[in-house]
Amino acid sequence: MVDKIQDLNLPATVVTRLIKDALPDGINVGKEARSAIARAASIFIIYLTSSTAAAARKQKHKSLSSDNVFAALEEIEFENFIDPLREALDSFRKTIKEKKSSKTNDSKTNNDANTEEEMDEVNGSTAHDESSLQEPSDGTENEE
Repeated sequence: MVDKIQDLNLPATVVTRLIKDALPDGINVGKEARSAIARAASIFIIYLTSSTAAAARKQKHKSLSSDNVFAALEEIEFENFIDPLREALDSFRKTIKEKKSSKTNDSKTNNDANTEEEMDEVNGSTAHDESSLQEPSDGTENEE
């Protein structure tokens, strides 16, 4: 599973960034405090993951879902996290949906432009083909 216990820790740079974002400007956090926060967060994630896996097993699921996470949060008595997490999940899903729809719209726009270019090429080649049907300069007629 894991070779070293340190492999379970969150990256220090990520933890430092999260701490700075959570605290007002001008507040410094010592190295030991950052380390303790990182370790506590890692332990919480392991505990929540274990509880989520148990919730999934109860429902006879083989993979973990957001519903399992919410059930686990309730089980470990962190109900106050559920509503903010649901809102964040909904926002995340909405963002992903918007990105997919914008990619689809961009793709349709590009396809429409490509179709117009293809039509121009077809029309251009048709015009070219029609010009080749003009009478040759030697005075003989083309057969259709």
